[in-house]
Amino acid sequence: FRRVLFRSELRAASGRPLAELTEEALDAGELSITDLQISAEALRAQATVARRAGYTQLAANLERAAELTVVPNAEVLRMYDMLRPGRATHEQLVALADELRERYHAQECAAFVREAAEVYLRRGLVRKS
Repeated sequence: FRRVLFRSELRAASGRPLAELTEEALDAGELSITDLQISAEALRAQATVARRAGYTQLAANLERAAELTVVPNAEVLRMYDMLRPGRATHEQLVALADELRERYHAQECAAFVREAAEVYLRRGLVRKS
């Protein structure tokens, strides 16, 4: 298990401590979009808490979300679209899993997409070539 982080240790995706994310900073125009995005570290901390509380599926979802923090938003949307039934061939889904693993080092997400590709194939939910 990972160590649970104290609130004072958590940071936004920008690296800014959570204590600096205030309404005053927002009003002063001091915050950027990355200040409002959750960090992989914070997601992993939440996964640890969920796992310890017995919420293993939630913990797995949070771990996968942590992996995706390095993927550009446009790529996440492209991947999401590909995972909709009938949008991608089996080969395209397998290639997506490979991309997640190789380009983004998102091992859990890659395994999840590879499993989805096999289920989609069995259930006839892949796009025909």
